[in-house]
Amino acid sequence: MMRRRTALLTGCTALVLALGATACGSDDPVSAGGGDGAKTLSGQTVTVAGVWTGSEQKNFQKVLDAFSAKTGAKTQFVSTGDNVSTVIGSKIEGGNAPDVVMVPQVGVLQQFAKKGWLKPLSAATQQSVGSNYAPVWKKYGSVGNTLYGLYFKAAHKSTVWYSPAALDQAGVKPPATYAEMLTAGHTVSDSGLAAFSVAGEDGWTLTDWFENIYLSQAGPEKYDALAAHQLKWTDASVVKALDTLGKLFQDKQLLAGGQKEALNTDFPGSVEKVFGPKPEAGMVYEGDFVAGVAHDQFGRTVGKDANFFPFPPVDGGKAPVVSGGDAAVVLKDGKNSKAGMQLVEYLATPEAAGVWAKAGGFLSPNKALDLAAYGDDVTRATAKSLVGAGDSVRFDMSDQAPASFGGTKGVGEWKLLQDFLRDPSDAKGTAAKLESAAAKAYQGQG
Repeated sequence: MMRRRTALLTGCTALVLALGATACGSDDPVSAGGGDGAKTLSGQTVTVAGVWTGSEQKNFQKVLDAFSAKTGAKTQFVSTGDNVSTVIGSKIEGGNAPDVVMVPQVGVLQQFAKKGWLKPLSAATQQSVGSNYAPVWKKYGSVGNTLYGLYFKAAHKSTVWYSPAALDQAGVKPPATYAEMLTAGHTVSDSGLAAFSVAGEDGWTLTDWFENIYLSQAGPEKYDALAAHQLKWTDASVVKALDTLGKLFQDKQLLAGGQKEALNTDFPGSVEKVFGPKPEAGMVYEGDFVAGVAHDQFGRTVGKDANFFPFPPVDGGKAPVVSGGDAAVVLKDGKNSKAGMQLVEYLATPEAAGVWAKAGGFLSPNKALDLAAYGDDVTRATAKSLVGAGDSVRFDMSDQAPASFGGTKGVGEWKLLQDFLRDPSDAKGTAAKLESAAAKAYQGQG
């Protein structure tokens, strides 16, 4: 799956947020475990597992290589595929547990902690998180009052990507509200392109559409309650959000190819419909990672041929900032968990984040990272938006749910929202089905 500050604001950090290009000094928690010239981990190997493949895996390897140069440790990365929970469980049972896992879902992190698989993170990492991350990132990395996960890579999932040429041709500007976005979409459609390309074949993209609308429309308190299943999916606020989404889904002017084609379009295909050689739509909603696909697969120059505007506020609410992310956790059963803990300490530094930021396709929630580390103005803007949102960031709701409800192809929320895309006429009925599936999943979890 593609997927996603500050208890203490120093004057330097404030300047970073304001200007986006000011360097800040920082302590190096890893230096005690082996700074340059002190290769205290020489001869040791740290095994890291995560979902990343392709360019993401290559760029993360650059971070691991920087850690090796600093400490002398060797590293080995193992790709798990999307089903992290099952793969890691099998490795633990087989006596072959990795030392560190990059966990892409809050629900999976909580599951690992409750099974007793994780080591609490070190005092050095806790200090870095307390100083350089918004409290919300500590919350999503903790179970109870214990910090188990360090969010290294984040995704900004409240970005609508567009072709500047398509909007210019239609004579429209990036909209300031959700209603204006739909109006602009009709104008784009009148000019010869569909408004939106929707990746309905991948159910996770539909959950992201819902979450942005819901967070803006219903507000953060209800979002948090629904994410924890303390609020039922049959609540009127859910039905209202589904109604709002359904109006977009059933509007043939707005969807490239209509509902049927949307259901046969995966995420890369949705980006291709906007930024590929034969554009069919002017806009595609998804996270900051759209830019990487537009550039790497279709040769688009980000900032010139591809740009974004923030997901606009809905019905007078606040503009949503929904995020995802990958958290580094240390397994108790790893053969070299002590060295793994030092790797996580390194990942908590702006130095480590800067390695991947320079390579591209990356956002860090670490506010101590100099925004100049990012390679282009558009990425700097998305990073600034994410960091600047502070505690108003909300983690992807489906990633907080049990995987059987919020993270599995063909079942739960993914399938039910695909069914809703196919026929958006019954928001109440869809809400009831979502509640039934959620109740079953949360009961099974606990």
